[in-house]
Amino acid sequence: MKTQVTFLSKGLKIAGILYLPDTYSGRRLPAVVVGHPASGVKEQTASVYADRLTREGFAALVFDAAHQGESEGEPRNLEDPFQRAEDFRAAVSYLASRSDIDPERIGALGICASGGYLSFAAQTDRRMKAVATISAFDMAGGLIDGVGRVQGPEIRDFLLNQAGALRNAEARGEGPVNFQPVPPTADEAAAFPDRSMYREGHEYYRTPRGNHPRAANWLLMRADVMAQFNAFAHQDWVSPRPLLMIAGTDADTRYFTEEAIAQAAEPKELFWVEGASHIDLYDKDEFVTPAVAKLAEFFGKHLGL
Repeated sequence: MKTQVTFLSKGLKIAGILYLPDTYSGRRLPAVVVGHPASGVKEQTASVYADRLTREGFAALVFDAAHQGESEGEPRNLEDPFQRAEDFRAAVSYLASRSDIDPERIGALGICASGGYLSFAAQTDRRMKAVATISAFDMAGGLIDGVGRVQGPEIRDFLLNQAGALRNAEARGEGPVNFQPVPPTADEAAAFPDRSMYREGHEYYRTPRGNHPRAANWLLMRADVMAQFNAFAHQDWVSPRPLLMIAGTDADTRYFTEEAIAQAAEPKELFWVEGASHIDLYDKDEFVTPAVAKLAEFFGKHLGL
């Protein structure tokens, strides 16, 4: 069963969905906060995982990031990494306040960009008793260096110079300029390598497979803010709480997971889903099923049922 809920994050009302097992008996449950990817909303892949975790006996909370989906915040669709980390903290606070959730058994799962935002938040928020990621992505690295680190420092310089010009334009009332991380057409998607997150992102976000009316599929990016965000700088601070990072063997973003887990301290575990790309792990059952089985084992061990 699921219930629409709201909570506050830095004064902004955040819209969420709380999933409880159909067999809920009234006892306090372990819970998992699940964060959605950049340009997505709570009803997409985050709910796929929340629903599956609920079938395993956990409560699960999904939410729209501030400025996105049904949550408050102006300008709309702003991708603020520090706010998004705060949203995770606020979600934990909300769960800890509920009489049906055990505040000592709250874990968190971040998918794609949320894997980076969650890692950043969990490094200092000790209330998160177990931390997991799916297809973890560092938004700053993806923006400044490009996926696969194919961009040189001239791109960074261009983006930072552009950021100032865009702020001046907004101050003149000319409105924000948005960034489309998901190719809007099949032809534009085909320009990216086969199985890349951008090529497959088009298929997921812009077709009936994963499209949702509240997923704008574009973002307001402030490069001068995003560039200073370092998702995995203190990944070792998650310890001694357990960390699980899951990625597909065929993901073009797998290096983010490999490097982040290498920086982490024990206890930590890297789990590969054979044959999966970055986007495959969003919703394809043959890849989601082994990922959920591993998550259920991980959270079951460290949060209890």
